[in-house]
Amino acid sequence: MSLPRLAIAALLIATACRGREAHSATGFTDDFGAEVRAGTRDAPARIVSLNPATTEILFALGAGARVVGRTHWDTAPDSARAVPDLGPGIRPNVEAVLAARPDLVILYASDDDRPAARQLAAAGIPVLALKTDRIDQFQRAVRLVGLATGENAAAGVVVDTVLASLARVRAATHALPRPRVFWHVWDSPIYTIGRGSYLDELLATAGGANVFGDLDAPSPQVSLEEIVRRDPDLILAGPEGAARIRASAPWQGVRAVREGRVLVVDTMLVGRPSVRMGEAAASLARLLHPGVHP
Repeated sequence: MSLPRLAIAALLIATACRGREAHSATGFTDDFGAEVRAGTRDAPARIVSLNPATTEILFALGAGARVVGRTHWDTAPDSARAVPDLGPGIRPNVEAVLAARPDLVILYASDDDRPAARQLAAAGIPVLALKTDRIDQFQRAVRLVGLATGENAAAGVVVDTVLASLARVRAATHALPRPRVFWHVWDSPIYTIGRGSYLDELLATAGGANVFGDLDAPSPQVSLEEIVRRDPDLILAGPEGAARIRASAPWQGVRAVREGRVLVVDTMLVGRPSVRMGEAAASLARLLHPGVHP
């Protein structure tokens, strides 16, 4: 059985550390320490994006027509599906990337992608490696992608729009009771969302409290016994996970399951911190607080 998209997103998150803006003598640097070259609205003209979040960013900035390669998981916006699929984003097929004749490659800044970054740089291809696993990293990524593609003005608009939408959700839920939530990512073994995950931030924005928010790991493994002990008010899960939980005899030991409080989350919407974060937070707020319309 393949991992659902939310589990894949969580495993990607597990590799992350928080990126910080850095300056070199001549400009900005990415999350591998490489200088970010300033582009124009015409150049780079052929961009390969090997990170679903940055693919969404490129289209939001108006640079989608310049994207000539993407990963299996780049399904948003719909127009991205017309871009050639070059395979995985983690440990990508460098030969397939080079065959697309890019003049910029955007990678997810995982240690697993460092060899690909070195090979591409050795071939003379500019590489932009970015973490995109937290809200502050998203802001930074948008601005650096804007710089590299010459879409600086659009980048500012995108950041401001997303932050404003998150602020509206936060304002709509801040005075409401905060249900204690267990967020199911995977079972056998059970994985959840910890404090190190963007999804923990999204849950807090939507007016919920993560029962495993005291754990530093982005996607920690936990036991069913510990879930019973922490006694969440609600359980969030993807469609398949929710069905398994509801049908499982052991999960009936969790009060929220027995009482029918397992909520199905739109994993395609909430799975990555990108331009739809505000929409994702609003969808969670409506789940946690029926009647709220941020």
